[in-house]
Amino acid sequence: MAIEDIPKTIWWEDDKVRMVDQSRLPLVGDILECDTAGGVCVAIKSMAVRGAPALGVAAALAVAAWAWNESGELETDEGFFATLEDVVQEIKESRPTAVNLQWGAERMRRLAYANEGLPLDELRKLLVDEAIVMVEQDEERNRVLGKNGAELLEVGSRILTHCNAGSLATAFYGTALGVVFAAHEQGKIDHVWVDETRPVMQGSRLTTWELMMAGIPCTLITDSMAGSVMNLRDENGKPFVDAVIVGADRIAANGDVANKIGTYSLAILAHEHDIPFYVAAPTSTLDLLIDNGSQIPIEQRAPEEVTGVGWSAVFESPSQEATRALDAITEKGPHAFELTRGHHLSVVRKGGAFQFDGWARIAPLNVPVFNPSFDVTPAKYITAIITERGIARPDFETSLAILAMGSGSRHELEID
Repeated sequence: MAIEDIPKTIWWEDDKVRMVDQSRLPLVGDILECDTAGGVCVAIKSMAVRGAPALGVAAALAVAAWAWNESGELETDEGFFATLEDVVQEIKESRPTAVNLQWGAERMRRLAYANEGLPLDELRKLLVDEAIVMVEQDEERNRVLGKNGAELLEVGSRILTHCNAGSLATAFYGTALGVVFAAHEQGKIDHVWVDETRPVMQGSRLTTWELMMAGIPCTLITDSMAGSVMNLRDENGKPFVDAVIVGADRIAANGDVANKIGTYSLAILAHEHDIPFYVAAPTSTLDLLIDNGSQIPIEQRAPEEVTGVGWSAVFESPSQEATRALDAITEKGPHAFELTRGHHLSVVRKGGAFQFDGWARIAPLNVPVFNPSFDVTPAKYITAIITERGIARPDFETSLAILAMGSGSRHELEID
């Protein structure tokens, strides 16, 4: 088992965007194909692809899909660029918090305008080639970031992480887990504690899967157990947690960090237990046009993520009789059962087995729900921010500005 056993997350192949459907992992491993920008946006909104760096790549590939597969009827520069503006705007609005999404779309937009006047067929190919390069660059950045972060860890380190900032959150390799992967290769990682990360369970479903694929010892805990685990010591008096490492979806100029809901609580707990709290993110996640975290837009998601539990799994039929019954139900394709109280259940043939997708309500009907996807961790609780260009420490306003110069962050986009 090794990091290379984890599949690539998103890529360009046969004139299409291909990606692992993360909404169904780890029990169903579907590959989605999108040949339109709108299709990629649907995948982004449904979290089939998620994670800030992966979203930056997805944005670029969405523009490439539009240019290559949808813009053929546009024969004038005026029509091409006017439609490009609409496509870029649609991509940016698909999820509001992760600045990488805007960064990826803007990089493609700027490339197009920098080559205005090229024959449109050449411009289309240029955009596809650029998106492919961005996929490759993302992995390169993550590997460097991982090595930078590994320098902060000692041999025998026990890490606690939240959500999924692993390979699946990037084109490949990961940010927070990229640090863990690099440190593990150096023999430094003893164990990883994984928060389940309610309500979508990215830690439970994705991070544990990646760590097990890579052969790294890990233990899944509920989000509410993190403080208790930080307070524990083994028989030798060694703490159960030596460092907390998380990713980021947007980092403000003063070092405030937006990340998956629950990160703020972890930061306070780490501070109270005198445990280093590290944020690992590429410099494309920096938004130096935002002074502090209060200006970061926080995505509000559907109440169904909180009021119920969704799942996907593939089952082999237990008997020939069951197979005949399921075949009859799915003869014309997926079959959705009619259920009460909003529950959902559907079944479809999946090779020699059957895939079930379900959602079951666990909360009372009509209960009000507050479901922000992210929270903001103040810079005062952050020990260091790990990037591919180096490690930023307080004063973050100065150190981040230095790292951002020439990085392709929004800071550079505005001053060019």
